[in-house]
Amino acid sequence: MPIRFNNIMTKTQKELAFLRDLYVDDEWTRRFTELVDKHLGFADERRFLYINAGTGNHIIELRRKMGRDAEVCAVCENDDTLTIARDKGTATKSAIDFSRRRFDDESFDAVLADASFVRPENLQSFVDEAARVAEPGGRVAFFTVSAGSFGEVFSLLWEVFFNEDLGEHGAAAERLIAEIPTVSQIEETAARAGLEDVETHVANEIFEYQNGAEFVASPLVADFLLPVWLESLTDKQRARATKKLAELVDAEDGSLTFRFTVKATLVVGEKA
Repeated sequence: MPIRFNNIMTKTQKELAFLRDLYVDDEWTRRFTELVDKHLGFADERRFLYINAGTGNHIIELRRKMGRDAEVCAVCENDDTLTIARDKGTATKSAIDFSRRRFDDESFDAVLADASFVRPENLQSFVDEAARVAEPGGRVAFFTVSAGSFGEVFSLLWEVFFNEDLGEHGAAAERLIAEIPTVSQIEETAARAGLEDVETHVANEIFEYQNGAEFVASPLVADFLLPVWLESLTDKQRARATKKLAELVDAEDGSLTFRFTVKATLVVGEKA
């Protein structure tokens, strides 16, 4: 059962899957997949794998551009996103093998992976896995966030933590800032995974909300970002921090909308 604390609800995995499909894919994931579509084309692949395919929207669009004989596979993050993706695949007759299985080494000539919600400490192992299933000479691409993202939010969180005596007086917010890798660090991650001829593309994406209440209540923030940013706090502290964050947004911006920036980062390379 979900756990309620004050006005905040921890969602079940099934609820999160629906929220991702209805709101987060368009508000968040689309920013990254548009960067992919701008810089990459997939038309001649024989075997293609999409890792962290979410509820299937992007891979279904990509499938339409591929040859009829291409074998297209997609790994979803959990059983609930998998169910939604499979239903969409059936409805669109897209001929995509949606699953959660682990594939053999060197099985695909192209791999695309969504690391936008992968935690920084797990990025290396995630990219290693994407490279593992690619053939030598195969193209491997992944997208994530890089340093400079969420700066407007983290500065407010630092103030909330300090004023409310939470998170070791702002140390938690400082860790959030420091953990997000720079572009050069992400490129080093790709190199350690065995990728060569690495290219990186970065786009500044602006997220805008009418006020603090809308910001903290949006599914992206409330259910996907804040739970990670505030995970070191107790339930009661998280509720207090969320309330104070909304109030501080309004105090800082007054009648203006609240904006924060994310550096959407696409990395492309070939497996050595």
